[in-house]
Amino acid sequence: MKLSFASDYNNGVHPALLKLLTETNGSQSESYGFDEWSESARAKIREACQAPDAYISFLTGGTQTNSTLLSAILKPYQGAICPTTGHIAVHEAGAVEITGHKVITLPAHDAKLDAGELERYLSDFFADPESEHCVWPGAVYISFPTEYGTIYSAAEISRIFEICRHYGLKLYIDGARLGYGLAAKGNDVTLPFLAAHCDCFYIGGTKVGALCGEALVFPKGDQPEHFFSMVKQRGALLAKSRLAGVQFDALFTDGLYFQIGAHAIEMAAELKEILSEAGFRFYNFSPTNQQFVIIPDKRVRELLPKVEFSVWGKYDEQSSICRFVTSWATTTEELSRLRGILL
Repeated sequence: MKLSFASDYNNGVHPALLKLLTETNGSQSESYGFDEWSESARAKIREACQAPDAYISFLTGGTQTNSTLLSAILKPYQGAICPTTGHIAVHEAGAVEITGHKVITLPAHDAKLDAGELERYLSDFFADPESEHCVWPGAVYISFPTEYGTIYSAAEISRIFEICRHYGLKLYIDGARLGYGLAAKGNDVTLPFLAAHCDCFYIGGTKVGALCGEALVFPKGDQPEHFFSMVKQRGALLAKSRLAGVQFDALFTDGLYFQIGAHAIEMAAELKEILSEAGFRFYNFSPTNQQFVIIPDKRVRELLPKVEFSVWGKYDEQSSICRFVTSWATTTEELSRLRGILL
């Protein structure tokens, strides 16, 4: 079988989740999020976030979650601010903008939004007498970790949240790979911290061991009115909601979500060593499960028949930026095989 480090969602499902799905398969349940496993998962997530009043909705996938959430919290004349590398600005096929809301991009620094630049933008916007002719900023979107594997510090998130509150914007955090960010070396962000320093965020399941599904959290229980209807309208509601409920119930039992993150980070550290020994330069510093290296194009062509990885674009005329990713499913045996191929 061809070796693959192309993504963290190209395997099936974590065995513990599959086991619970199989064990509960013969049981009938309520639908649309009212099943017993979804309720159990919600209780466990509230406890993990130390947010007893949190409203939690299970949606089908990341793109659906982002577009549904932003279209629900933004007024018709508002848009969402994000860094130029933000997922909603690059890899979601205009899913937010098709709902009628502009994605307003600011420069990315290591794929992160700079609080100082955000504040200057908002200060200038609200001081502009012509602002009524423009799309009004209504929310700020950031990812933790970012699309390039970098992480915000607690201080950076706290400052961005403070700015949002000052100007009356909502802060929304995309947590597609949240489990890997929380486990990263040097990270000082926790689930309770996130719950206290944003208006809403989601806990990614698809990229962290689940077949599908994301848990969208409104920590204060202040979800938009009729949010359930909006989720259904956007095609993000599972009729067989037990699929998400069972999986998140398993993920938040006995710390499995955090164990999965820790395993991927341990594998990423070994991956980093192998890539370094192979002589590849790193495009950036990533403490998470995504590693970006610069590889000569000739070498890329030689490697792709043997191992899968993502080519993210040109670095210069002779080389490209390539991404290698670990996950819950990565094994030391796979890393040994990669070492043999690269070295």
